[in-house]
Amino acid sequence: MTGVSRRALFGMAGAGVALAGAGVATGVGIDRLGEGSPAHAEPSTVDFHGEHQAGIVTPTQQNLHFAALDVTTKDVGKLRELLRTWTAAARRMTAGQEVVADGAVGGAAQAPPGDTGEALDLPPGDLTLTIGFGPSLFDQRFGLAAKRPPQLVDLPLFPKDKLDPARSGGDLCIQACANDPQVAVHAVRNLVRLGFGVTEVRWSQLGFGRSSSTSRAQQTPRNLFGFKDGTNNVKSEDTDVLREQVWAQSGDGQAWMAGGTYLVARRIRMHVETWDRETLDGQEQIVGRTKGTGAPLGQTGEFDQVDLDVGGAGGVPLIAPDAHVRLASHQTLNGARILRRGYNFVDGSDGVGHLEAGLFFLAFNRDTRKQYIPMQQALSAKDAMMEYVQHTGSAHFAVPPGLTPTSNWGDGLFT
Repeated sequence: MTGVSRRALFGMAGAGVALAGAGVATGVGIDRLGEGSPAHAEPSTVDFHGEHQAGIVTPTQQNLHFAALDVTTKDVGKLRELLRTWTAAARRMTAGQEVVADGAVGGAAQAPPGDTGEALDLPPGDLTLTIGFGPSLFDQRFGLAAKRPPQLVDLPLFPKDKLDPARSGGDLCIQACANDPQVAVHAVRNLVRLGFGVTEVRWSQLGFGRSSSTSRAQQTPRNLFGFKDGTNNVKSEDTDVLREQVWAQSGDGQAWMAGGTYLVARRIRMHVETWDRETLDGQEQIVGRTKGTGAPLGQTGEFDQVDLDVGGAGGVPLIAPDAHVRLASHQTLNGARILRRGYNFVDGSDGVGHLEAGLFFLAFNRDTRKQYIPMQQALSAKDAMMEYVQHTGSAHFAVPPGLTPTSNWGDGLFT
């Protein structure tokens, strides 16, 4: 946790709150002031430093701005310097500070501001910034081919994929998560601004309403099909599982990735209008869980173990062979698991009377070749839910380990 930031102080002052000395703990902001509810103190900053990057097992925030970028220069020195600059800016923004001191309004009137300013009077909102490197970054441009991890494969085209190249791939990615959407947008916008002349946005995605939980302290959210999503997700408390299934180890092929992980991003269009015409029983058969409690079929509680063999009338399995929960189960996938961190999205309409809505799926795993890919191959080929969804974007990134207060995002690549 970091100290109360200048931006957080602006936020509190703007809400008409007098700081009461010891009444405001360091690293704690005050939310929901002026909304007719009692002042509610909750942590507002997430430490930028640590063994792993923040924004992976961090309790999932409510909002996302994800951007994939292409590097437009062939000058490796400029790329290296940009990663230093981005790290410094991210370090400040996640602490609730402006990109640079006095950036928005305190600089020279004749120069563009050093911070765009839209988060100036907002609390930090638990902002996390997470960076990843795509397979294309390791081509011939920057001499990084020998640094490419074997796990960072080009994702295959899965059955029923309908990928839009304008929503896929990228040399770099920035994942910004925050409990205030404007804080997340501000962070990505300013990193993009700092990258002018070196990078440009390839595609981006806004998300709202987290569709998974990454801590047992969080309630399981619901997706746009109305079902609880990610009940069996790997949680931050599952340290042994994280070590085995999420974090790269030094012996995995590239020592610089030890403590990192691999991020799969998939934009999944959900045909909600078609789903809404399915019966409740049909929906529950497709998912393999009840819609109300989220319990696996044949069980009573959300967190009851999935029993893939439990039979119903005539001995017919209650969880169908093509049910989503069966095909995504680690019991079916030889023990393979992933850590999910997805968000709902609604990007307007498609012009023919349907919402352009869905799930922006984010998953972290130790080896995508052995975890996500076989899982998605099974789902794409057999999952009854595929009639109601379509994958329209796809990308894969190596997420390097966390930082110390003196290191930067480019250290693993260039040292």
